[in-house]
Amino acid sequence: MAKTRAFFTQLSVVAAVSLAHVPAVFADAPPIDPDALKRLVHQDCGSCHGLTLKGGLGPDIRPETLTHFDAETLEMMILDGIPDTAMPPWRPLITQEEARWIADYLLTGDAP
Repeated sequence: MAKTRAFFTQLSVVAAVSLAHVPAVFADAPPIDPDALKRLVHQDCGSCHGLTLKGGLGPDIRPETLTHFDAETLEMMILDGIPDTAMPPWRPLITQEEARWIADYLLTGDAP
């Protein structure tokens, strides 16, 4: 029993030391690239929502049609997709900050 307790204590210390460096890794994340994100919206999102974002396979996502959403809701929809629809999760491909930028861009029609 003492050996098991010692093992888990050591494991906890290793985990704590490892996780202590996580914020430093994310602090070095590249800054938001507005031009690249605009291209992503109009090309990648546009492949379903139409190149002018007026709708296609997916709905119209221009600012005047999104007034019932807030930025946080859109951010989560972008990151996690919409179950049982063609809207895929983008979480594996973009950061939360990029998803927030895209949500703000969709709500205003202009770069935040």
